[in-house]
Amino acid sequence: MEKEKNRNKKKAVQPFSDIPSRTFDLLPRFVEKYGKKKVMFASKVDGEWKKYISRDFVKMTDTISQGLIGLGVGKGDRVAVISNNCPQWNMVDFAVQQIGAILVPIYPTVRQSDFEHILNHADPKIVFVEGSLLHKKIKGILDAMPVRPKEFAFNPVEGMMTLRGLMVSVKVDKKSLANLQVHKYAVEPSDVATIIYTSGTLGTPKGVMLTHYNLMSCVAHYGPHYPVPSWHKVVSFLPLSHIYERSVLYTHLYLGNATYYVENFGTIMRDIADIKPEHFTTVPRVIEKVYNGIVRKGDKLKGIKKRVFVWAFKLAERYDETETKINRTYRFKLYWANRLVFKDVRKAFGGRLEFIISGGASLQPRLVRLFAAMNIPIIEGYGLTETSPVIATNSLALGIIKAGTVGVPCSSVQFKIDPETGEILVKGSPVMKGYYKDEEQTKIAIDAEGYFHTGDIGEFDEDGLLKITGRMKEIFKDSMGKYISPALIENRFMESPFINSIMVVGENQKFAAALIVPNFEHLKVWCEESHISYTTNAEMIKMKAVNDRFRKEVDTYNKFFGDYEKIKRFELLDHEWTIDDGEMTPSLKIRRKIIAEHYKDLIDGMFAE
Repeated sequence: MEKEKNRNKKKAVQPFSDIPSRTFDLLPRFVEKYGKKKVMFASKVDGEWKKYISRDFVKMTDTISQGLIGLGVGKGDRVAVISNNCPQWNMVDFAVQQIGAILVPIYPTVRQSDFEHILNHADPKIVFVEGSLLHKKIKGILDAMPVRPKEFAFNPVEGMMTLRGLMVSVKVDKKSLANLQVHKYAVEPSDVATIIYTSGTLGTPKGVMLTHYNLMSCVAHYGPHYPVPSWHKVVSFLPLSHIYERSVLYTHLYLGNATYYVENFGTIMRDIADIKPEHFTTVPRVIEKVYNGIVRKGDKLKGIKKRVFVWAFKLAERYDETETKINRTYRFKLYWANRLVFKDVRKAFGGRLEFIISGGASLQPRLVRLFAAMNIPIIEGYGLTETSPVIATNSLALGIIKAGTVGVPCSSVQFKIDPETGEILVKGSPVMKGYYKDEEQTKIAIDAEGYFHTGDIGEFDEDGLLKITGRMKEIFKDSMGKYISPALIENRFMESPFINSIMVVGENQKFAAALIVPNFEHLKVWCEESHISYTTNAEMIKMKAVNDRFRKEVDTYNKFFGDYEKIKRFELLDHEWTIDDGEMTPSLKIRRKIIAEHYKDLIDGMFAE
């Protein structure tokens, strides 16, 4: 352990020295340092980019703050926001925090039961919704609350005041501005800035209390790993309701970067091509879908073009992202692969993309290598909502990019690996204040020494880089008492182009089995090449030839595991798991318990004698 600590000390970057102590202090700093006319945020409205320069954004934010004060919102009061990403979301975020109130973001896509739990548990004074659709989802819940919160909408909703209406109603004068300053001065770095309810993969969402100090500490210590100039433009599409994207956004403000929100998930690549960003953040599932889209285009090529495409991608998958094992011959081949194939991929990303930051789950090492070969390095990091979130990261500043790892620990955090369980324990400035209204769970999560128990299992490799190898609550024993880590197996199997999603099962059983969601686009291409007529997903997964092909794929990846970990049986599903069905969290992680309930008969059938 001491050797690990010593290696990590050598790999450190200096934190930002002039980091503000409170989140909303980023706004005046941005205006002063980067100019009052510099674009801060932008979003697509009716097909056109609506831009907000820093002076106007700050003015509107201050006006919302004054409106909230007029409604009786004060220090410690909760204000909820339920909306997709937009500049108005950010205005409300800062407007709430700079008067000492607490923002409670709620994913627009959570289950109805989660809406009910979060709204009643947080008990907000004010609720901001995006529009009529979300208003209808929560209206009954708000009506049933003992004290109904006041409700405002970003977009017009019949019978409801809009955010713009709230701003127009505010009388801005010297007295109201002075009163706002009094509220700002009263906010301490140790005050709770936000309560974020976890996705609830295993149960009822818990409210994570993060202070201004937590959030700014995270920016100060992980931001320097991505030394980018202020002129960088950034495209954003991950939900601001998740601390990952929100923390990254705070970092963009510190660095002076303009943030552009895509119109929706379906327009990501179109909007990226339009904005031509230098970097953006994402999750593995989006990268996988982008990669599948690239492969689909390649599959449609004919003759020499297709052969060159396949050659280039096979070459890229052998790339050493650490650049320590690349010989002259390989570099020569890669040069031509970039000239002939990969330049078009970079063009699809706008042509200026320098790197991608990925988090939220493990990314297939194969994709890290492939994108690095295309001169689009993917930087993986690690963290949890309870740690504000980033506490380890691969690093541009240190020149560290290694597939299968989440990089070096941030200098704000002390790491400890439990010698018995392998659990990652962390202590430091980004660790949450606690769970809202839940001292018991807080004491379970943070021990007497101040270490937060992440629930993740990990280890440091020979280079002192952190590897996540599993999740404690997901690991199960088979009937022979052998421990099986589903995530470890699933991450390897996800490297297959035939597999979209997979969930390993087998607790207390004689062997491991799996539910597999095929990558139907790739399956269609394979069927065409195999002269098999493709009908419907439901019919294809029953076809013997298709099952035989998946058996071959499973056997290929089983070779990486011990006998007790091998997938002995599997069932193919005819549709993807979705957030709407409750099978995935808003951050695109699978909900094992719910999937197991939905497919109980299939799972039981795999283990039937």
